[in-house]
Amino acid sequence: MPEAPDVLPTTYEPSDIEAPLFAFWLEAGYFSREAAGFADFAKAPHTIVIPPPNVTGVLHMGHALNNTLQDILTRRARMQGRPTRWIVGTDHAGIATQNKVEQKLASEGLTRFDLGREAFVAACWDWRKTYGSTIIEQLKGMGCSCDYAQEHFTMDLDYAKAIRRVFVDWYREGLIYRGLRIINWCPRCTTALADDEVEHVEETGHLWHLRYPLVEPVGGFEYLVVATTRPETMLGDTGVAVNPDDARYRALVEAGAQVRLPLMDRVIPVFADDYVDRNFGTGVVKVTPAHDPNDFEMGMRHNLEQINILTEQAYINTNGGRFAGLSREQAREAVVAALDELGLLERVEEHDHAVGHCYRCATTIEPWASEQWFVAMKGLAAPAIEAVRDGRVAFHPQRWENIYFHWMENIRDWCISRQLWWGHRIPVFYCDSCGWIDALEEDATVCPICGAALRQDEDVLDTWFSSQLWPFVTQGWPGDVASGASSETLAAWPELAAYYPTQVLSTARDIIFLWVARMVMSSMYCLSGTVPFTDVIIHPTVLDKYGNIMSKSRGNGIDPMELIAEYGADAMRFGLAIQVTGAQDLKFDKEKLGVYRNFATKIWNAARFVLMNLEGAAEGATEEVAEGVAAGAAEGVAAVTAEGATDAGATDAGVAADAVPRADAGAVSQRVTPQAYSAADRWILSRLARLTHVLNNEHADFDFGSSARALYAFFWNEFCDWYIELAKGQLTQGDEPRAAVRRNLVFVLDTALRLLHPMMPFVTDRIWRTLPHGDERPSLMVAAWPDPDVLSAYIDEEAERSIELLCAVVTTVRAVRASYGISPRQELDVVVRTGGQRAADDTRALKAQAAQLRRMAKIAHFAVAPDASKPPQSSVNIIQGLEVYVVLEGLIDFAVERARLTRKREKAAGDWERLSKKLANEGFLAKAAPEVVEKTRADAAELEAELAQIDEQLASFA
Repeated sequence: MPEAPDVLPTTYEPSDIEAPLFAFWLEAGYFSREAAGFADFAKAPHTIVIPPPNVTGVLHMGHALNNTLQDILTRRARMQGRPTRWIVGTDHAGIATQNKVEQKLASEGLTRFDLGREAFVAACWDWRKTYGSTIIEQLKGMGCSCDYAQEHFTMDLDYAKAIRRVFVDWYREGLIYRGLRIINWCPRCTTALADDEVEHVEETGHLWHLRYPLVEPVGGFEYLVVATTRPETMLGDTGVAVNPDDARYRALVEAGAQVRLPLMDRVIPVFADDYVDRNFGTGVVKVTPAHDPNDFEMGMRHNLEQINILTEQAYINTNGGRFAGLSREQAREAVVAALDELGLLERVEEHDHAVGHCYRCATTIEPWASEQWFVAMKGLAAPAIEAVRDGRVAFHPQRWENIYFHWMENIRDWCISRQLWWGHRIPVFYCDSCGWIDALEEDATVCPICGAALRQDEDVLDTWFSSQLWPFVTQGWPGDVASGASSETLAAWPELAAYYPTQVLSTARDIIFLWVARMVMSSMYCLSGTVPFTDVIIHPTVLDKYGNIMSKSRGNGIDPMELIAEYGADAMRFGLAIQVTGAQDLKFDKEKLGVYRNFATKIWNAARFVLMNLEGAAEGATEEVAEGVAAGAAEGVAAVTAEGATDAGATDAGVAADAVPRADAGAVSQRVTPQAYSAADRWILSRLARLTHVLNNEHADFDFGSSARALYAFFWNEFCDWYIELAKGQLTQGDEPRAAVRRNLVFVLDTALRLLHPMMPFVTDRIWRTLPHGDERPSLMVAAWPDPDVLSAYIDEEAERSIELLCAVVTTVRAVRASYGISPRQELDVVVRTGGQRAADDTRALKAQAAQLRRMAKIAHFAVAPDASKPPQSSVNIIQGLEVYVVLEGLIDFAVERARLTRKREKAAGDWERLSKKLANEGFLAKAAPEVVEKTRADAAELEAELAQIDEQLASFA
């Protein structure tokens, strides 16, 4: 990218600067760990891994938030000089990608079976090459400073090698096994799912009460009534169970009673089992071992037959008799109708219950008895639990640790096999001739025992099996290290030894189990007890402005790329970050991004003001600013370098000669120096120093929202609204105050841009590269992060109080003008009464600022004293411990004004009471649209604020 021009364009247009700047950063090599030679490898490294987005994915608001937070952490670490790398890549997304390719084939009238496995996998690779980089390009559009030169993919050859290593090791240690279990089956994706890949949704259904006739009547019973939410599964029933303590049915159990299964003419036993809840329904349950996990366990205990009645696509198979060929929904209707016709449908009740759905396609899950591969989790979970308990891994907010503990302490074995073709094929090989079976790191075709041909398992591994290895496989594991050769240290892997564990993982709460916990377990297993990261940030969920989850079905989703096109990436990033708190989810209203687009414009215009006031200065101010260190030292002003080096300064700068430690001047770039000439100068430098401390603490606590709010307040209020206005007066004074304020404007803007850069990288770097700050670094990306300890020398409580008082008086006078419609050109008389223990100091401070006050507030006569009296016909405002009297005599008619305000108050009070009654009405809250309720609340709050303002004005007339 060519050197930035000396001046900024008149108008701030994000689209003009963002793409060229990103291309410049990328080409310059700033995203690598070396950061184009600017990293200090003596400092602690900072490595972070991106949660790999699905190769099928596009950027959504959750991605936008999470990647903004990760980029904030990454950019700050890079500016601190730390060797920084944000590892990027994508996940092969087994189910999602296979669905995409199958949909494409369907549009051509084909299925994957028409292609065959090898050709279908090749088609998946082709799809990935065509569409798989979409989300990566979108991340670039956001400004994410990932290391794109080393992009990873979970189907790469090195990744495949790592996966096979883990599978074989776990298989040989007995952690991986194959068994018949009830698993979660998705008929749409035709694959098994793990328990935590099932999303349970509360649905309104029915509870059907069915009569099962006894083969022989027992104790007055001719039939038993069972209650079920899935009557179609009765076709696979192989038993009827009661509780052993239920006296109603004890005789049936003792007599070995049997029932004749309706519609199937199958005789099945009545038995007792503790699992049965005698208080639910009739206390009798039908048992379908092949289609319910609890029934499966009962069936195993009582040696019941398992009859699978469904095909892979959830159609009734031949075991369903005359209902074969029907979908499960059709079979439900047909079974109920047939039972009703036979007089065996006793009654139907409405029944709300949680129904499992596939997390990928939202199809209702089918519990299904199937041979699958599992990982035994208890042994892996124990050390991972301890790692969080002893603080090696910390969750932020901490409350998420409890969720982690609950799941880990009740963990169930993990079903890792998927009936797909796209993915890592399970590396287990079988010999059908002699029965040999083993898991192998390398493919084999010949049986080592009998020489017959081998076949490989048809299934692939769960996508989460591969992504659990992400933090260390992306950094070189296992490389060329042989299985079993690892030591108690990471010395076998140079990159891991230098940069592992990573520092921070930022992710959503819904994958704490699917991904976070599994990364901890696999890392501690594969790397001798080493955790994969030290801190886990669980970011809030992005909701719509009414608090609803965003989804395609609701039609309330927002495309981040459209926001970037409309408002700019910086505005979107800042608008997300400022809403992040540890307490609640984030209600996102895109209209508010206009505020942050205006924020960027405000900073842009402030920078233009600074630059324009450096041009053409008779005393060579521009050159003086550019040579800031030398000029500052010559005048006895503290010179602060990019790394915090200082020269002795004059006492009026607030810096003692020995107050700040020196750094090696030859090791750092020189920067323009501040000169605290006036109280306003000392105030802004003090506020800048405090801001740096606040951000340092809040970055350490991952309090992104507080950091954003502090930056917004500093730039908008303190620097742009107040210091620049104060500087205008100083710029009209003599050479010394004018030269000082120019240097200060550059220094403060330079430093504040550094602090803002991680959140708003584009606008900050574009401005920074035009400033004559004296720093030789080519980009703000690699400029130094401000040192709060060095800037502490500028903290000046006296100057802060002095300018706070000035701002309070000016704000009050301006508010009085606005309230009574007084022209801004009309000069006013103002009297201030100071009070309390600080009365004398406050009086002196305001007297010293009298000239600024007269200029900024258009004051004709100004007086301040601890015993000042209220002039007749003046308003009264109490602010910052002061009583500010603005003389209104001759400017307004008090009686007329009091009457006008009284009428205005009566109307506002009536409107507020009407809205308050509406908001207290439960019927209104329940039936009105969310946006109507929200607007009503906002209107009521606005009226309440208006009433308070009117009351304050009326009180001032007393």
